[in-house]
Amino acid sequence: MKLDSDDFELFGLPRRFVQDRSEIDARWRMLQGEVHPDRFAAGGAAAQRSAMQWAVRVNEAYQRLRDPLKRAAYLCELAGAPIDAENNTAMPGDFLMQQMAWREALDDAQGIEEVRLLADEVSAFRRDALERLQYTLDEQRDPAEAARQVRALMFVERFDDDIDRRLESLGE
Repeated sequence: MKLDSDDFELFGLPRRFVQDRSEIDARWRMLQGEVHPDRFAAGGAAAQRSAMQWAVRVNEAYQRLRDPLKRAAYLCELAGAPIDAENNTAMPGDFLMQQMAWREALDDAQGIEEVRLLADEVSAFRRDALERLQYTLDEQRDPAEAARQVRALMFVERFDDDIDRRLESLGE
């Protein structure tokens, strides 16, 4: 293992969007077992520091690989198309209109059932968007388009969090 390996190399996985979550979890457990600082207690402070660096590196990679949106963003960055969400917020007009309609629906929702229906709609949109993203990354191999799709999904994810907060405030 090399510290400068990309996350996919580190985990011994193919560099693609579609991944088996149970395989990612299994490889994480295996890697953590190899680099856990307790295994290097007898090796002295330097060995433990090195093991700690490795453990942090493995955990960071795991966090990226296990989350589909983070994994997609990472793939885009590896392919030279960084997400740059802080500076690039341009979205297609139809997507912005959808976002506005969802925001209004959430603001106007009178009860749990209306918010749940909106949550179901957003969840279906997210599922479809992730399928399109998978096709864009793994089949078309178009990281620039995938980066645009990731930025849109980041908006959807934030809105989904707003829905969850609204459901909590309504007692669910």
